[in-house]
Parts: sequence; structure tokens; C-alpha cells
Amino acid sequence: MKKQIYPCLWFDGQAKEAATFYCNLFENAKIIDDNPLVCRWEINGMVFMGLNGGPKFKFTEAVSFVVECESQAEIDKYWNTLTSDGGEESNCGWCRDKYGLSWQIVPSILPKLMGNPDKREAVTNAFLKMKKFDIQTLLNC
Repeated sequence: MKKQIYPCLWFDGQAKEAATFYCNLFENAKIIDDNPLVCRWEINGMVFMGLNGGPKFKFTEAVSFVVECESQAEIDKYWNTLTSDGGEESNCGWCRDKYGLSWQIVPSILPKLMGNPDKREAVTNAFLKMKKFDIQTLLNC
């Protein structure tokens, strides 16, 4: 196989609007091409396609995109932008953007903390109470 596999996201006529939103949020992002039916964009070398498919299908939490963050400032930036203007907060670092797409905004240190058997339960109990992750609270567990 010579070409990259990439996701196709079904929008209700908002593919280019969503692509512009994501390209403005993430660094190293650009719109590759667009036409009335589809818009393709790239974030950090990963290609996405938005299909203007109409109102028939909606996004669910069954598919989400994970953004690993190195700092609290990074978590705050992505979380605040994705939940603004009609987005929604959920639990344990999950949120939904204004287009209905689900995201997991997580600290990159989480696997290390969860891998420590002495901290796993305390870290789990802490993040189960959170919506947006708070790195310092997790480190203090």
C-alpha cells in the first residue's frame, strides 16, 4: 500500500468550517484542498477528510481523537478552545467540540503515573473526579 490511511469525518455542510477551526487550533496544520463535497486537511502530517454529507449521521464517543499534552497550559488551550462556542465538557479529559466530534485532552505523563502500582489507584480516583485534567493534582497523588 503506497498511500496513507486517513479518517473521513461526516459533517452537515460544515467540513471546510471545521477544517479551518482545527487548522487554526493545531500547529503544523493546513487545508490541503476543498470542494463542495469534501475538504481535506493535515495536522502534523496526518490527513483528515471532511465530507459534507448532510444531517443523516452524527458523531459519537465511539470515535475520539487523543491529544497528549506536555503542560497544563497546553491542556488548557486545547480544552478551552474545543469546548467553546457550543462544545461540551465531559469526564476524565473527554470533551466534544462544537461540531460534535469527541476529543481526549490528556497529559502525556498519564501513562507513567498509571504504570506506577503505588500511585495507580490514587491517580485513577483523582482523574475520575475531573473534567479537564489537572496535571498538578495528578502529580500530587
